[in-house]
Amino acid sequence: MGGFFVRKLAGAAAATVQAQKILPLLIHPTGAQWVMGHFKPLLFTAVIGNMVLGAFYATYLEDLVAAGAGTMTYGILAVLAVETVVIMAYLLKAPRDKRGTAIAMPEGKTPAAFTNRIVTRTLMMVSSVIATLAARDLFFPGFIFAFFPRDDIFLEWTNAFLHSPPEGSEEEVDQGLSAPLYVGDKFVSQLMAVNILVLCLYKFVSAFMIRFGSDGSGAIKCRMIWQVQFLGDAFITFIFRLFTPAAGSASLDFRWHLMCLAYETFILGTLRSSFQLCMLS
Repeated sequence: MGGFFVRKLAGAAAATVQAQKILPLLIHPTGAQWVMGHFKPLLFTAVIGNMVLGAFYATYLEDLVAAGAGTMTYGILAVLAVETVVIMAYLLKAPRDKRGTAIAMPEGKTPAAFTNRIVTRTLMMVSSVIATLAARDLFFPGFIFAFFPRDDIFLEWTNAFLHSPPEGSEEEVDQGLSAPLYVGDKFVSQLMAVNILVLCLYKFVSAFMIRFGSDGSGAIKCRMIWQVQFLGDAFITFIFRLFTPAAGSASLDFRWHLMCLAYETFILGTLRSSFQLCMLS
């Protein structure tokens, strides 16, 4: 059941990554304008995300070809490459951003201030932990975090010990020789981690890289990201809630995961729907 959970979570994260590039172009936040450069942070981040995904698929190219999925993989790489080239061409040829009319700064705000300190603190608490775990799953699958409660049980439940048994562990002795047979499970687990890291990148860009601006344009730029990240967080929270009973049968308690994800989803959803809250704090 844990392997099924990983696949579902990988699909939810991948769908959100692609939606992050599409939805802001179809559903513009109020006041969004191309000539003012409101779309540029989103597009710059999309280029980085595409490169990361392309590099990941390239590392598994040999295994995917051997499994008969070479055509699909080449197609994915081609689509990512074309999309990246088109976005980069626009960013390089786009005229200089037109400045908006300066506005009166809300109390406690300066043009160089974070767009919203509430979001910054929330993402620092929640998404930093998510990014740490995702980075572990990508670069050190099977490594156990001693400070994370029941991390060994989580890794066992999600089949991480089958494809990446910890060095010197009992699992390596029992299953080390059969680990290469589970390369597909490792691919899915790392694909999930890559997509989650890309989602965290979008969040960190909105929280730390985009500033309020003298014309308040930072709020518009952030809302392009927040409106999709809200949907993605809600989707991922639903997946965790759906698998909570199954995890409970393996002595895993998802209540803390659900509370943290739900809190971040609530914050992003509130700010997504209210321009005024983007200027608070």
